[in-house]
Amino acid sequence: MRLGNRPRTSPAMRMMRTILFDFGGTLDYPQHWLDRFLAHYRAAGIELTREQLDAGFDHATAVAYRSTKMLAAYGLTELVDYLVRVQIEYLGRHGAPEVRDTIGAAAGGMRLPEIAGWITQSFVAESWRGFEVSREVLAALSSRFQLGVVSNFYGNLENILAEADLLRFFGTIADSSSLGIFKPDPGLFIAALKQLGAHPDETAMVGDSLDKDCMPARKLGMTAIWLRQAAAINADSKDNHASDFRPDFTIDALAELAELRWQEQATD
Repeated sequence: MRLGNRPRTSPAMRMMRTILFDFGGTLDYPQHWLDRFLAHYRAAGIELTREQLDAGFDHATAVAYRSTKMLAAYGLTELVDYLVRVQIEYLGRHGAPEVRDTIGAAAGGMRLPEIAGWITQSFVAESWRGFEVSREVLAALSSRFQLGVVSNFYGNLENILAEADLLRFFGTIADSSSLGIFKPDPGLFIAALKQLGAHPDETAMVGDSLDKDCMPARKLGMTAIWLRQAAAINADSKDNHASDFRPDFTIDALAELAELRWQEQATD
């Protein structure tokens, strides 16, 4: 299949057959995972700035990407627990002095496992609220479009979608760790398109990141739909530095997909 070789037309003029979705910050809950973790750390009594947590967040993500064989069977609770514990260990060793003091005080009071567990459980509970919303939206869309997921994840995304009762809606799951390709590399999008037999001109990509979701999708000829709510909470999100880029559509909730005028199903 040759991708991106047709003249680009207005999104409103296209016949959409396929919709691809990001996962984190899009299907689970409309907020970047870093911002979600930050809120739960603070609620648990661990005061951090976004910048302070960012170092631990990035470290845990990198470690998890190297541990996909171990994580392959994990569900969401096990995955989040793993990430939180790696984050806390890193922050306790390499965080700013005030962060190390806070982590050390919790460890000294024998409260660190309890705090880590609370952060995990509250994060997962929040995700389940998001899954309920996504399930309703996807059920409506799946009768008219073929659907897929394109996500930078840890090799266990199919498990998590199955847990959330979302897997049944998707014809393909492009999990970066399973394929060895990470967004914004176009190869991850191309893999999903090929699996579905879809052409970019007839496909929309929905995600919360301009840099990782919308821009690479647009370059391939897809319609780019930005889920703005996650980024609007923190306008300085590192995944949204493309200040000059304008997506084809901007939505504040997944339910708004039902209102887009391009939503015409092909009958041939």
